[in-house]
Amino acid sequence: MNRAVPSERAAVTSDAGGKRSKTSGSVTPCHVAIIMDGNGRWAKSRGMPRVAGHHSGAKAVRRCVEAAIDQGVEWLTLFAFSSENWRRPEGEVMELTSLLKQYLRSEVAELAKQGVCFRVIGDRARFSPELRAEFDRAERETAGNRRLNLTVALSYGGRDEIVKAARAMAHAVQAGTLDAEAVDEQAFGKFLWTAAMPDPDLLIRTSGERRLSNFLLWQCAYAELIFMDVLWPDFDATHLAAALADFARRDRRYGASVG
Repeated sequence: MNRAVPSERAAVTSDAGGKRSKTSGSVTPCHVAIIMDGNGRWAKSRGMPRVAGHHSGAKAVRRCVEAAIDQGVEWLTLFAFSSENWRRPEGEVMELTSLLKQYLRSEVAELAKQGVCFRVIGDRARFSPELRAEFDRAERETAGNRRLNLTVALSYGGRDEIVKAARAMAHAVQAGTLDAEAVDEQAFGKFLWTAAMPDPDLLIRTSGERRLSNFLLWQCAYAELIFMDVLWPDFDATHLAAALADFARRDRRYGASVG
């Protein structure tokens, strides 16, 4: 399993592909990634506007962060807004970005208090200067925390990330700062938005859908996948605990056979 150190990717392995709890003996994934899906369906089933689902989804984020800390997860990455989401109705996009701004302004102090290090990955340039300033402030005010590394993927697309990384690597080779013969998976990983992060051990998707939706395509090559029927606004500590228990029962082989 990969674990992150500042500005590089370090390979650290364990027999189970996770870290073993000193108290329960169970295996906890170092990095959990979640596709938070189902806000719209949650609202529709209650006869409410979609924005109500997004507001309830924000509350689920708070519960998930607290549960991850309680469970000993070190890295939590949440897929909040994809590069394709910009194609949604303008009114919904405005509501989502407004909610994001509201969340950052109201939650960053609490995240810092809980020891959470917050960061954003994705194409920030598409957001307003005001919102980008909020990203910077949140990252700056939580930079020294290590209890939980919370990453939120915004305006993010896995293919876009890979293309941008390949382009940056090509420029580095052209500039003479990178030897083309030295290009391998580890070298390529340093050009990704997730360069300072470990790869996910576990990917959870809520709402019952069973697809990756262009999320962390490179990084999830060996992740365990768990698809849950619960809609994201209803997700709580019991659902995370169930997913972690499922993960602990799995035998991670990384392509190797077991005799």
